[in-house]
Amino acid sequence: MYQIKNKIYPAFDKTQKSGVCNYLRALVKQNLQLSVDEIVEKFLEDERYYLELNASRFPFLIDYIDESDFLRDTRTYIFECKKYYDYKEKQRPIIEAQKEFEKKKRKFLQEVKMSKEAPTKKQLYYYDKLCKRYSVEKKNVEELSKLDLRDEIERILNEHADDYKIID
Repeated sequence: MYQIKNKIYPAFDKTQKSGVCNYLRALVKQNLQLSVDEIVEKFLEDERYYLELNASRFPFLIDYIDESDFLRDTRTYIFECKKYYDYKEKQRPIIEAQKEFEKKKRKFLQEVKMSKEAPTKKQLYYYDKLCKRYSVEKKNVEELSKLDLRDEIERILNEHADDYKIID
């Protein structure tokens, strides 16, 4: 798509080309169900309407809108945008699977790190308070890691979950 961008609209300056291309890309993204020709017609129809009202984002298009080179370049760019978004849509399941894998990997690495660290003062304090509140026998926490203490706290909370549920 970026190679095509360099080849189209040679009469436009950098800012004009960028503005038109960004607008076309957004238009394609909003109208993926339409064909290339339908998107081109929609773009031309909108631009002609706004040029007549003197309210166009691209006032410089008044000189180019009916030229065959402009129409050809616009079709080419819209075709490439459509192809890009179709490809991106096909890649979505793979990308989602990668994200899920990375999420699981981060969680696993965090747990490995926690298993090597000593529990925090906050964790120890919370564990003591839970044991007193639910009359649970305390384990020797000096041998436990941060992960082990977290799991122990979770176990206590799950065992006594009925004690703090709201009844309708």
